[in-house]
Amino acid sequence: MLTTDFVTGSPNWLDLGSPDIDAAAAFYTAVFGWDFQSAGPDSGGYGFFQKDGRTVSAIGPLTEEGASSAWTVYFQTPDADATAKAVEQNGGRVRSAPFDVFEAGRMAQFTDPGGADFAVWQPAAVKGLEKASESDSLCWAELHTGDPAGAFGFYQAVFGWRSQTMDMPGMAYTVLSTGEGDQQDASFGGVAGLQGDAEETRWIPYFSVDDVDETVARTQGSGGSVLMPASDVPEVGRMCWLTDPFGAPFAIIKPEPPQ
Repeated sequence: MLTTDFVTGSPNWLDLGSPDIDAAAAFYTAVFGWDFQSAGPDSGGYGFFQKDGRTVSAIGPLTEEGASSAWTVYFQTPDADATAKAVEQNGGRVRSAPFDVFEAGRMAQFTDPGGADFAVWQPAAVKGLEKASESDSLCWAELHTGDPAGAFGFYQAVFGWRSQTMDMPGMAYTVLSTGEGDQQDASFGGVAGLQGDAEETRWIPYFSVDDVDETVARTQGSGGSVLMPASDVPEVGRMCWLTDPFGAPFAIIKPEPPQ
């Protein structure tokens, strides 16, 4: 289960790159009840989404030429520079070399060998997200890729992740865990093959919600769209894939059993 007790390789930050921060903030406020807090005048428009006074994610402007609006999952590292070397040595690409974010921490952005973007956060003053696996917060991170086995091998080399195969309707699903602790308790995400030729290789954040169908209705009423209709997966929960008004994909789930 994804928690805020971060260890090496666990998701510890999440942010959205958007062409219109104000409009995107209004959308996610309507959908999840989040509050937007600016990081200040020197942040370049970057800010934090909070729920019940705790940070659940963040948002900032698009910074790469030609970039599309998307969520980026960050994984904890004790040494961003060493991780950057490991990424390159194992066939990945460094999109943004490690750099300090004021006194908050150190970050870097990468692309894995299959084409999925991700990032790392080396904590300093800011340890990471303050709320996870609760209502309207991140509860799972899922990689969709054309080569699940190859992708896992890359991330295992970089972060020391462990895996376990679970049978899902129509496919084998790889459950990801950090290298520390009980494997089931340390699970935080999964890897699945691409569903059709049109699907892109990417990481998808899942947010826990109390009512999937009501959240879908709020999404559509606020200018978002449905990518994959809501469905029930036995012993997993009810889930749905959505996009915000600028095309950034994300997923929602009501876990079964509840977390």
